[in-house]
Amino acid sequence: MTLDTLDRELLNLIQADFPLVERPFRVLGEKLGISEAEVIRRARGLKERGMVRLIGGVFNSASLGYQSTLVAMHLPDGRLDEAAAAVSRSTAVSHNYAREHHYNLWFTLTLPEGESLEQTISGLARDAGAEDFISLPSEKLFKIDVFFDMVGKSDRPAASKRTAAISNGSLSDEDRTVIKGLQQDLPLVGEPFAQIAENLGMRQGDFLSGAGSLLERGIMRRYGASLKHREAGFAANAMSCWKVPPDQAERVGAVMASYKTVSHCYQRRTNGDRWPYSIFGMIHSHTRAGCEEVARDIAEKTGIADYLLLYSTREFKKQRVRYFSD
Repeated sequence: MTLDTLDRELLNLIQADFPLVERPFRVLGEKLGISEAEVIRRARGLKERGMVRLIGGVFNSASLGYQSTLVAMHLPDGRLDEAAAAVSRSTAVSHNYAREHHYNLWFTLTLPEGESLEQTISGLARDAGAEDFISLPSEKLFKIDVFFDMVGKSDRPAASKRTAAISNGSLSDEDRTVIKGLQQDLPLVGEPFAQIAENLGMRQGDFLSGAGSLLERGIMRRYGASLKHREAGFAANAMSCWKVPPDQAERVGAVMASYKTVSHCYQRRTNGDRWPYSIFGMIHSHTRAGCEEVARDIAEKTGIADYLLLYSTREFKKQRVRYFSD
């Protein structure tokens, strides 16, 4: 897909530095030196061409009273498509991929507290016809920063570096209402938040104030665009899995999280000999060789040589989790 310089700069801004103001496209236009109308026109074009999935909020699930895990299943030959469809039908599944491994179907599952992850996973495994499955819940987060640099600069918009402390306080009814609105795909009009607020029965100023509060409290991680990584030129995406002694997990996780090309980095629960890998890092590159180069560099810096690179070969489902959905 051919993109000019302004398209690329706009993609960087709307990923990481989308303004939570009454006329966000005017603010973006001032940064780019173009009109509000031109920003909206370009944003529409990028969506129509399949580059942008949506523009909305990304939330900390635990702070909203949700629990999540990463699930891996082994499906026999010829069953993968049917099994993936069965798993993707669940509204609790947000990401679902085929990967190159004995465990060839990987998905994330998010549920409200009080619902059983184990029972839900067992039901999905039964529906999918999985021969084997494991659940790998997160034990520590080192990094979540999904940002595809479309310009190639060494730095990025400052908002993507926000590290707000996560609030453990309870959510108000207004918080929940604002969260529902922030999950909607942003209308590409001059005052998009006015339209969302009106649909919620709120004033625009109150809605934006609530959005800013959620961001400052760390309940909303960021507000911005989600790109289709392959269309953005990042065709190789490897989930790197590392066998790390428990007393070295903090050190290795910190090193891995420092890489610009690593978007997610977690420590996850192991599963004996079935799955001895505890540190996960998503590596994005234009080529597989690029992913492998990053992994070798991490191995050299950490001294950890036992790792896997599991490439996503098919995307069955990718969407943001819908919280407080009817």
